[in-house]
Amino acid sequence: MKTTLLLLTLMTLIACTEGPESPKGFSLPEGDAAAGKTVFISYQCLSCHTLQGITDDSASQQIPNKVPLGGDVSKIKTYGELVTSVINPSHKIAPGFKRDSYTDDTGQSLMRNYNDLMTVNELVDLVAFLQPQYNLKPFNRTNYPQYFP
Repeated sequence: MKTTLLLLTLMTLIACTEGPESPKGFSLPEGDAAAGKTVFISYQCLSCHTLQGITDDSASQQIPNKVPLGGDVSKIKTYGELVTSVINPSHKIAPGFKRDSYTDDTGQSLMRNYNDLMTVNELVDLVAFLQPQYNLKPFNRTNYPQYFP
């Protein structure tokens, strides 16, 4: 049941058309950030990720370089992007992470697949916890001096 629901969620989120596979009308319930922190720790996300202010001494490092989560970003991380990152981590890999220590020989993310383990409630709680961890820093324009002939 969990697998079917998560697969349906994935298919709905990645559809880009207004046809029958469009994500239009798709909505997950509101998550609980406190419960999401518990999910984050219980699934030992810190084995492969870093998150400022969160530590877990029981999480052993699983990959050579941990993937940072949260922090300052120039583009807001949407709810849909975060959900997709959890259920289909190879969907979109940031250019800086398309190298050996983050991907396998075929270019797929090394992130473990949690679709058969994580419930939908755990997923929405996790995303509710992660989303506020990102801080939007608007692009700073360069102020060039005015030149007058």
